[in-house]
Amino acid sequence: MKKAICTLLLAFVFFSAKAAKIDTIQVFSPSMNKNIKTSVIVPDNYKKSKDRFPVVYLLHGYSGNYGSWAKDFKDLAKQVDQYGFIAIGVDGNYSSWYFDSPIDPSFKYETYVINELVPFIDKNYKTISNRDGRAITGLSMGGHGALYLSFKHQDVFGAAGSMSGGVDFRPFPNNWDIKKRLGSITEFPENWDKNTVTNLLDLVKDNKLKMIIDCGVGDFFMEVNRQLHQKMLTLKINHDYIERPGEHNLAYWENSLKFQLLFFDNFFKEKKK
Repeated sequence: MKKAICTLLLAFVFFSAKAAKIDTIQVFSPSMNKNIKTSVIVPDNYKKSKDRFPVVYLLHGYSGNYGSWAKDFKDLAKQVDQYGFIAIGVDGNYSSWYFDSPIDPSFKYETYVINELVPFIDKNYKTISNRDGRAITGLSMGGHGALYLSFKHQDVFGAAGSMSGGVDFRPFPNNWDIKKRLGSITEFPENWDKNTVTNLLDLVKDNKLKMIIDCGVGDFFMEVNRQLHQKMLTLKINHDYIERPGEHNLAYWENSLKFQLLFFDNFFKEKKK
């Protein structure tokens, strides 16, 4: 049924009597005329608590999906319990890059996340429904998406992160289906320039957004992350930046997520004071 609300699937996973719970839901997207699956992980005290909870939105990488976080990150449920926030596993299709495609109207993932998914989560869960209670991060394609969406929508997100993010995809014109979303870089260079994170830094000069960016030194995105970091330093944009040994793989991201969730927990606590 085409409704601007979603229906919960009758599939719930319980880790134990006292543990975070994962709900798989479907959100109908009017902008793309389809239902989109999403994972919602709530802490063990969610049902009994009268409090409202901060939310961390998690964006998967190329070829991933909404379930990648709950499936691949074995400590995520424990971390949700530890910090007491809600984690949302967003589905960005396998190759959306989380923007609205200027050449393919069936890919409107910026509109979906900002105008459809976030309002639904706030309507149906006990959230802190303002930027002080929202953070967003992701890995690889999702790292780009998290910075892209947070830069453009600082009224929605107060904190953002990127893990091994493809923060400037122009050096990779034939990879990861980007040209299917933007057209070829030779024909449509303006599409590539306008939608890559490193060219959007003018949007965050006011330092309202709390940011953490990291990348492994053996990662193929290392150089573009270093360039982004240097550009941010030149523009005096506040951010935490980390390089550590590692490559573009799950082992690195599992470790990285621990630092990022701690960063977001500190942000949420600061906003509560």
